[in-house]
Amino acid sequence: MTEQLLSASVASPPPVLDSIINTLAEQGWVIDRSLFTPQDIALLRDECVQHWRQGEFHEAAIGQASEQRRLSEIRSDSVLWLDEDNAPPAVAAYFAKLEQIRQAVNQSLFMGLVELESHFAVFPTGAFYKNHLDRFRHDDARTLSAVLYLNQDWPDDAGGEMRLYLDPECQHHLDVAPEAGTLVLFLSDRFWHEVLPARQPRLSITGWFRRHTGNVPW
Repeated sequence: MTEQLLSASVASPPPVLDSIINTLAEQGWVIDRSLFTPQDIALLRDECVQHWRQGEFHEAAIGQASEQRRLSEIRSDSVLWLDEDNAPPAVAAYFAKLEQIRQAVNQSLFMGLVELESHFAVFPTGAFYKNHLDRFRHDDARTLSAVLYLNQDWPDDAGGEMRLYLDPECQHHLDVAPEAGTLVLFLSDRFWHEVLPARQPRLSITGWFRRHTGNVPW
């Protein structure tokens, strides 16, 4: 029954995609709270917690390839990369909905997105991620970032907001609470952002839509 409900939830593109695409085209970022159902989020949260309890996460690093390193003064979360080809039902439903976004973006905005890479992210109490862009120094394939939050009934005083800077000088920002079902999309090379310290464990899925480039990752 669960698999049937998940299949039904991603069977056809929802009308909300038009609103997402229009807003993304206008301002380069968009927040949606309707694409993922409470059931979708509950199943994803259960999946994330199960893998965390099994010790499958690893401390997140910064950089790429030979430059990759762990710098706890910059980020202190842990991650688990997701395999779309061997995904359990809840994660498969996530990939299916993000695929709808990829196709809609390509059709309307001609971004040339070809794939999605994603991981679960857990921010233990006190964890943070300093201000950064979602682009590697020598690889500009990441084009559109997608962050989906899995935290039910997140208290107002629990911290953990994503601070999205709306200008290159980082003078103006929007704080997004990591409430369950909130999806944030933004152009990876344009918007600096950070995760403020969380006062309780914080769960999410972070993804990046990639395009083909001629650059090499080293």
